[in-house]
Amino acid sequence: MSDPRAQSAQVLPTDAADPTLVGRIWVPGAGPRLVAVAGDALVDVTALGPTMTELVQESDPASRVRAILAGDATAAAATDAAAGTTAAAATETLSAPTRWDLDEVLAATVREADRRRGAEGPVELAETVLLSPVDLQVLKAAGVTFVRSMIERVIEERVGGDPTKAAAVRDQLKETLGESIRDIRPGSPEALAALEVLRENGLWSQYLQVGLGTHPEVFTKAPILSSVGHGSDVGIAGISTWNNPEPELVLVIDGAGQVKGATLGNDANLRDMEGASALLLPLAKDNNASAALGPFIRLFDDAFTLEDAAATTITMRITGEDGFELEATAPQSDISRPVSELAAHTINRRHQYPDGLVLYCGTPFAPTEDRGEPGQGFTHHEGDLVSISSPQLGTLTNRVTPSESAPVWDYGVLDLVRDLHRAG
Repeated sequence: MSDPRAQSAQVLPTDAADPTLVGRIWVPGAGPRLVAVAGDALVDVTALGPTMTELVQESDPASRVRAILAGDATAAAATDAAAGTTAAAATETLSAPTRWDLDEVLAATVREADRRRGAEGPVELAETVLLSPVDLQVLKAAGVTFVRSMIERVIEERVGGDPTKAAAVRDQLKETLGESIRDIRPGSPEALAALEVLRENGLWSQYLQVGLGTHPEVFTKAPILSSVGHGSDVGIAGISTWNNPEPELVLVIDGAGQVKGATLGNDANLRDMEGASALLLPLAKDNNASAALGPFIRLFDDAFTLEDAAATTITMRITGEDGFELEATAPQSDISRPVSELAAHTINRRHQYPDGLVLYCGTPFAPTEDRGEPGQGFTHHEGDLVSISSPQLGTLTNRVTPSESAPVWDYGVLDLVRDLHRAG
């Protein structure tokens, strides 16, 4: 059976709408290129960039991309002319974009992930492969935005990162907090009153504070250009013995704070590290290959809006080499704060991101099923395949490997600038 990571039918969105999908690929000898999905092909749209950051800054990037895909050089040239580019130059640029077979690129991506795995130093990519769909955007993440994950964070804190004690604390919190906490809107008078009651009863937690309080938790997940794409390995640091995937809706936001599209992400987390101390959050979150994004960005248009993204359903599947299987589905609408509110808390007059950002919106999943001995709960094994799916956004699949065995991250901003300069 062929690898599902290498089959476009298993990767692309399944909803009936015609999506505007953009991403990035690596072409040996040319460097990163912007592409759009057109049926079974990837079409070069680098002329609209040359970075994804710049494409997203367009007022209507979906229309620009569709003009190329439709072969409508005249319409695209008119837009360029209005921006100060001659129509003739634009027509020449857009007349015959390069195409790559999507399934071939996906297959090459998996082969290159296998070839580069475990190398002690940098290994140059030898084939055209899919990259993370973002480049110069800052990688931000919101935490504790679903009640279930909020409770699990409280458990981690109370057991000090020891999974053997988690089940007992989970039962205690369920009995104390009940289900009514699910209906409380964060920051509301009811939520703030509940926090006071919890504090008076010795149950206050920093996770309850950001889950119910006025201000959400938003942190920097990882450095610019460090995220990995579909088909690549996702890293879990080898120092961890209790960890999990965090499947999330991810918003793509321009420098003015406008949400321009959405994708899927895996905000992989080390539960034992964060549970031992909240000050270890950087260690729990930011490790080699620990931020996965993709497979593509779906740009907003008439057929897909922010409201549609916020209403999607996400399915997580974990398949282990040991025969372990886990599948769970959750509606994004269960989130405790609207995604538009999370975006507004992240980029505003208080804090600007001139090159834009992507925002992981928090996970509704916190696997607790015992994988080994009773009471140990879930943790990753090397070789796990983690698939994160949405009918509107497709499927992001990554194989779990120790961060120490993931490909060395050696391509930074300076390298990108050099490649853009060489490309003219």
